[in-house]
This record gives sequence, structure tokens and C-alpha cells, in this order.
Amino acid sequence: QVQLVESGGGLVQAGGSLRLSCAASGRTFSTYAMGWFRQAPGKERAFVGGINWSGTSTYYADSVKGRFTIYRDNAKNTVYLHLRSLKLEDTAVYYCAADLRPYGLGYDPDTFGSWGQGTQVTVSS
Repeated sequence: QVQLVESGGGLVQAGGSLRLSCAASGRTFSTYAMGWFRQAPGKERAFVGGINWSGTSTYYADSVKGRFTIYRDNAKNTVYLHLRSLKLEDTAVYYCAADLRPYGLGYDPDTFGSWGQGTQVTVSS
């Protein structure tokens, strides 16, 4: 079973940037795809994007494409979400998640089943 701990959230002005981190432990990190999700107040959790197990492919929701970047460091058992050009509507709790099965591609939100506790990102005007 994998344990995930997110960090790096905070308050940022619109147009600004943040980098979120997700540290994993408990199983072989490098063989599992990882994903990021977010949940805004009053809304359902939404898929932000994912990265395949090797880090060679990434996928993004249309709402963040071109502004957010996912990458991973398998030596550090960590996946990152770099948020740029932040908008008010990016305000949410951001969660990282791990694929349920090894060697996944990371594009299907339904394949993720292990979640961190989340980190709050608040974008102000």
C-alpha cells in the first residue's frame, strides 16, 4: 500500500506560480503512474493530469494544458505539479494519486485509487 504526502500549496496572486510536491512511500514508486486531481469548493474532484510510470508521457485536462506541468523524480519517490499563470478558478485542494496497477499510462482518472491528504492552493486577485 502506498502512502502519499502532498506539500507546497499556499496563497498566490493570479498570474503567479507554485510547485506542488507529492512524496510517496510504501511500494515501488517507479513502476506506477501518478496523477493530480483537484477539488474546488462545492465541486466534485476533477482530474488535472497524469504521468506514466517512466515519466516519458504526460496528460492534462484542457483547463490546465499549457499552464501546468507534471514531472517525477523516481530516485526521490516524488511527483511534482508545477502550476503557472494561475487563475482564480484554479483555487482548490490539490491531491496526488497513485495508479492501482503497475506500468500504467497515467491518462485515465479511473485507474487511480490511492490518495494523499491534499494541499490547498488559493489564488487571489
